[in-house]
Amino acid sequence: MQWVRFRHDETVKFGTLDNDSVAVHTGSMFQTPLPTGEVLARTEVTWLPPVNPGKIIGLANNYHALIEKAGGSIPEEPLYFIKVNTSLHHGGVPITRPKRYTGKIIFEGELGLVIGRTCRAVSSVDALDCLFGCTCVNDVTAIGLLNKDPGFAQWTRSKAADTFGVIGPVIATGLELETLRVITTLNDTERQNYPVTDMVFSPAQLISHLSHDMTLEAGDVIACGTSVGVGSMRHDDVVTVAIEGIGAVSNRFDDPEV
Repeated sequence: MQWVRFRHDETVKFGTLDNDSVAVHTGSMFQTPLPTGEVLARTEVTWLPPVNPGKIIGLANNYHALIEKAGGSIPEEPLYFIKVNTSLHHGGVPITRPKRYTGKIIFEGELGLVIGRTCRAVSSVDALDCLFGCTCVNDVTAIGLLNKDPGFAQWTRSKAADTFGVIGPVIATGLELETLRVITTLNDTERQNYPVTDMVFSPAQLISHLSHDMTLEAGDVIACGTSVGVGSMRHDDVVTVAIEGIGAVSNRFDDPEV
């Protein structure tokens, strides 16, 4: 099933997507949502990010291939950062740069895990019971800011600017996680194509580890980290992140002044 959020008649609504129509639901997406009987055509709605997360947690160094290429070491526990809510962005709307930054901005195609219920200190065995579904993420990064100050790595500043948290197009439920591949294209040229099975910490392990540090709530998004093939964007470039069973989220980079 594919869940979506959208605006219709100046109201934010949610429902399930089936080809070219949306079945509107009421209540909570995560707690026994009920169909209203209203069915809308895709052309009648304005798409929003499929979830409005309380927090977006991003992973670093979570794919063996990227760690090996960079000559790094396998982390003993998940390495993560927070992308703030105001970075949330959706497909079809341009990505823009922070006003006081003129350096390189990169794309990072990733799998996003959407939490379905409150969980705290769950085991890896029970962790996937907390998973609602999956989405595509483009973890946009102002990479020149990350290590600009030698005394403090600026993960938040480099990752959390407006439009840097691209999520979409849907939340897909019932997927076989071990079969998924993340494919990222830049102007229709494939730049990333990697299996999620190459993760250092699996989705279940990520949920478990993170839930021992903080309470995870329904709607929170865990961006599972990226693999080889990330790259910089120039003005008018179009980046698309696609995962079979979820779909594809695309954005143009609007950067006319640099």
